[in-house]
Amino acid sequence: MSTPAPTGRPDGSAPTMPAPSHSWTVKVREAAVEALPPEKLLPDGQPTYVASWIYLFGVASIASLIVTVVSGSILAVKGPNWWHQTGPGHFFNSIHLWSVELFFFVMVVHLWGKYWMAAWRGGRMRVWVTGAIVFLVAVPTAFTGYLSQQNFDSQWISTQSKDAINSTGLGSFFNVLNFGQMYGWHVLLLPVAVIILVAAHVLLVRNHGVVPPFELHERRELAGTGDGRAAPGPEAHS
Repeated sequence: MSTPAPTGRPDGSAPTMPAPSHSWTVKVREAAVEALPPEKLLPDGQPTYVASWIYLFGVASIASLIVTVVSGSILAVKGPNWWHQTGPGHFFNSIHLWSVELFFFVMVVHLWGKYWMAAWRGGRMRVWVTGAIVFLVAVPTAFTGYLSQQNFDSQWISTQSKDAINSTGLGSFFNVLNFGQMYGWHVLLLPVAVIILVAAHVLLVRNHGVVPPFELHERRELAGTGDGRAAPGPEAHS
């Protein structure tokens, strides 16, 4: 008399079927791992040239952005009366303002530094483009923040800017005198766009690696006569 083949695992649990190759979850996972392997996403180390001060401004931009988002979230929960009439509100309002100032300062230095380093080299064009787009989206984010202050400063900025925006034809969609609309743009739509773009920028940096500085022979060519030859040294004039 034959015994039936076991239908489960030794521990009594039901066997799990392997995921079919046509499953969309498998395809998404395989594509994600292929595009960004774990050793690139969370590397053990970085090249030695990353210790240069010019590479610090990217991390400083992310750090100031985190402080901006956290302080802005607290202000959004509490409301205008809290940030205008209470001591803690004044404190967090100042933290939010100066973190934004720091964010723009280090981001501009980061962009200029990478521009002169030609950070789009080695197939890093998307890295450079996403970083530039972050700056372009951050400008209206800060602008709507000024319009959401609920004080004379925001009233002055809104009345002075409405004519310029109306002249472009955007006034019917982007009404700077409408506090509710500007507040919604500032606390939800634009910050979400900035965060998504920054995340995409960081992932692209992880995928392509940090752009290296120019090699010595490349610097000589850039300082040459324009035809690819190196500039003559002092011995050529002796």
